[in-house]
Amino acid sequence: MSFKDHFSTQAAVYARARPGYPPALFEALAALAPGRSLAWDCGAGNGQAAVGLAQHFERVVATEPSAAQLAEARPHPRVSYVQSAELAPGVADGTADLVAVAQAAHWFDLNIFYPEVRRVLRPGGLLAIWNYGLCTIEPAVDALVGHFYSVTIGPFWPPERIHAETAYRLLDFPFPELPFPKMNIEVEWTAGEFATYLRTWSAVTRYTKAHGVDPVVAFEPSLAAAWGPGRRRVTWPLGGRLGRV
Repeated sequence: MSFKDHFSTQAAVYARARPGYPPALFEALAALAPGRSLAWDCGAGNGQAAVGLAQHFERVVATEPSAAQLAEARPHPRVSYVQSAELAPGVADGTADLVAVAQAAHWFDLNIFYPEVRRVLRPGGLLAIWNYGLCTIEPAVDALVGHFYSVTIGPFWPPERIHAETAYRLLDFPFPELPFPKMNIEVEWTAGEFATYLRTWSAVTRYTKAHGVDPVVAFEPSLAAAWGPGRRRVTWPLGGRLGRV
């Protein structure tokens, strides 16, 4: 396996527990694309972005190198899932209106991916890469989550995590840029649902492999005490880069 695989072992949890993207994001990308015939979702995971794009594009090709993630992919009549890393097999030259990468571009070999982007996009086509970093809930909970993120599992974050923390501003992006739309992901979760989300973090998986114990287990009591019995709003600011190719 040549790609950087941080998520196959928790693919089922990832599919269930990761927050979805706001519909307004896909509306904005479709409005900026030169057409709505074909979108390529690269690093599609379980298809969260692909299904959102399918509301606006006639066809979506969703590529993902992890067989485990593809096994959890969300079916949609306009989405075709293909096991591939940075390439779009079957997508003809100059036929895509949009290339989208959700929460995955920092794992790519850009020397392979960017030439493929230029190959598949039609003139004026759009490249959109985006991610989200650490969420906010309320100050007491945020302090606990921040300590868990930076101290408890901090040494186990892959170095590429810096790109999620900086909205890809440090990532090489050799395309004329457009402003990325400002919006948030928002969900209403219980403490238990949030703890399940924590188990999708790559650093949690790496910590568990190194120590043989899930660090979320020890964290859950303090999280639940600060959270309380009800649901709380969890907010992630989206960040990314848009390029006209």
